[in-house]
Order: sequence, then C-alpha cells, then structure tokens
Amino acid sequence: MQSHHIHLAGHPFHYLTWGDPGRPPLLMLHGFPEYSAAWDELATRLCDRFFCIAPDQRGYGQSWAPPEVGDYTASKLVSDMAELIDSLGLAPCTVLGHDWGAAVAYGLAMMTPDLVARLIIVNGVHPAPFQRALAAGGAQSEASQYILFLRQEGSEDILAANDFEKLTGLFSAKMDLAWMTPEKRTAYKREWARPGRLKAMINWYRASPLHVAAPGAPLEDVPALPRDRLMVPHPHLLIWAKDDTALLPEATDGLEDFAPALTRIEIDGADHWVCHQKPDDVARAILDWTG
Repeated sequence: MQSHHIHLAGHPFHYLTWGDPGRPPLLMLHGFPEYSAAWDELATRLCDRFFCIAPDQRGYGQSWAPPEVGDYTASKLVSDMAELIDSLGLAPCTVLGHDWGAAVAYGLAMMTPDLVARLIIVNGVHPAPFQRALAAGGAQSEASQYILFLRQEGSEDILAANDFEKLTGLFSAKMDLAWMTPEKRTAYKREWARPGRLKAMINWYRASPLHVAAPGAPLEDVPALPRDRLMVPHPHLLIWAKDDTALLPEATDGLEDFAPALTRIEIDGADHWVCHQKPDDVARAILDWTG
C-alpha cells in the first residue's frame, strides 16, 4: 500500500494504491464513515489482477474538506473523482463503490460514462430505486431515519462526544463489528478527529436532495427523477450482503430498469460491512465477474 497526494482543481486530495500501475485500474470509493484505507482487506486480494486506487473523498481523511453544505452536492463529488481519473490517466476504469461511495460511482457512470468501463457496487444504491423506497414509508424509510438525525445542525458534535461514542454506536448499530480490531478503531478515530472532517462527512447527507418519509407516512409529492439521465449503460455488478440492516433489498427493486446489463450476486452471513467481514467472498465475486 502506497500513499499519494495530488491537487484536483487546486485542492489537496490523498489516495492510496496497491499493485502494479500497469494493471487495469480499479477505482475504489468508500462510504460513511470510512476512508481510503478501509479498502485494504479487499485491495490486497485484488491487486494481483488490478491496480487499485482508493482516494479519501472530499471531506474525508487527508483530502480537502470545505466547510459549506453546498460544497457536497453530487455534481461536485463526482467532479472530484472524474478529475482524479483524468489526472492519473485511468480512463476508462472499473469503478467500485460502497455505501456513499456507490452514489459517486453511479454518478460517474451516469454523468461521465466515457470514464467508466465497468461498475461494481457493494451494498450501495442507485438514486432512483432508493428514493422510491425512502418515500414509501416502509421498512427502508424506517431504517433510514438516522439520516434525519444526521442532517440536524450540530449532529457532528453529538457523534464526536465521549471519544466518538455515538458515532461508533451508529457504525455498529445492528451490525457485526467483530472485524474492527483495536488498531483499526484507533485509525478510524484518528481520521474522524482531523479538523472539520466529521462535519464535512455529515455534510454529504445535508447536501443530498433525497426525501425520507416517516414510517407509515408515504410521501406523495417527491419530484420525479429523469430516467434518461440516470441510466447505467455499462456492465454492472451488484454484490449484496443479505444481512444489511441499513440498506434493505427493496432499495434495489427495479434497478434493472436503469442498468440493463446488471448482474446480482448475494453473500450470506454478512451485513453492510461485508468488505471487512468477507473480503475473500467479495474478491472472488469481482474476479469471477471481471474474468
């Protein structure tokens, strides 16, 4: 694993790499509340086949963390990664996203399709099926009520109190965190404690236009999303750990309408943190699918 620093649009970003730069590139996009090194278990299993690149995305780790909510709109997050692909000469590359990283990965596929060769999502969601599930007032709406808490002013202070007690609790809520060794916990807390980072990380939620219904109270006035702008033309693999309690299967219902070249693979006995819990299974699925 090697550490690198780069400027994108004049702002500092940090990324890690594994493997030989001569191999096909695999851009690995983390979610909340992780950072670039969260990909280490998986990247070490893939770097014999791929040149793995994992950035700290905007607001995370050692990368640029502007203070305003408006700095975290989808177009800006996608623009960062598009510029990284261009700057490193990676296009077209395979893009892999988990959690919020999946949102950016989908954005790259939809907004800059020429930069993407294939799309791999691990327990992440396309905005259209996800918005439909969030608005329905059912199980996904209930599971996503934490988003409304995160959007509240000052939520970062609550999460950071008592050595990140509540953030750690949110990380592990109804999930198996046996993979989180003391060394990893220390590393995560170091990244969370960087000045301004926790607020910046939560600003991703504040900037999101997604509407979350109250349980049992479906939203009737959610704006329609333009289907033609949300298509994924690339070969697309969705890896889904079946015990995820944050993202439920209903959040992917109808994904084939937007991704006609979709392949689904399910993994038993793992939850939202499947890349840590079962990296061998995730790596095998990726290597088998990519050939």
